[in-house]
Amino acid sequence: MLVGKMSLLIIIIIFIMILQRGRLCPLFIFENHLEVVSINKQKKNTENFVNDEIRCKEMLVITDKGEKLGLLPKSKALQEAENRGLDLVLVSPDSNPPVAKMMDYSRFRFEQQKKAKEMKKKQKTVVVQEIQLSPTIEKHDFETKANKARTIIVDKGNKVKVTLRFYGRMIVHQDLGKEVIDKFVESLSDCSTVESPVKLDGRTLFAVIAPKIEK
Repeated sequence: MLVGKMSLLIIIIIFIMILQRGRLCPLFIFENHLEVVSINKQKKNTENFVNDEIRCKEMLVITDKGEKLGLLPKSKALQEAENRGLDLVLVSPDSNPPVAKMMDYSRFRFEQQKKAKEMKKKQKTVVVQEIQLSPTIEKHDFETKANKARTIIVDKGNKVKVTLRFYGRMIVHQDLGKEVIDKFVESLSDCSTVESPVKLDGRTLFAVIAPKIEK
């Protein structure tokens, strides 16, 4: 009886192992397949079509001066480029026929990187900083906030959103609030321009001013 139970236990263990192998094996193969696809895709994206790395048997060749040499076999195109002391670069691999151009590839890459750096320098994130006022703001606070806004516009080159919120029954004095914002904006007119005039949004008046563009 004990032998029978042991045999049954062994059969169950073997069956479980078979199931585990059946489940894990396809997963292992699938993971390997994904890895191969990923590697192949990476090679394709980073592949340089320059000189001997060009796979096309023939291509339309253009010199560095823009002269068209016509459809040439790869060996002939490479020879023409070498005679001129230049590289052969496949600039349009998907065209029919593919198009290759002669150039100094190292210099070309240098110029491209230089342009990318210059464009990055010119790119600037637009920042809008808020200055909050009140309908009953005192002269000292008004001047302090105007000086702060001037620093934001002149020194940092950022925009300023001037806001004024009405609380309780103060909403009935919108004209007073508008007068305060108009006066604030006018005090900065020498260094800024109005990008968005005074508007009412719910219980808040606001205007946006930006640095003045020098012509």
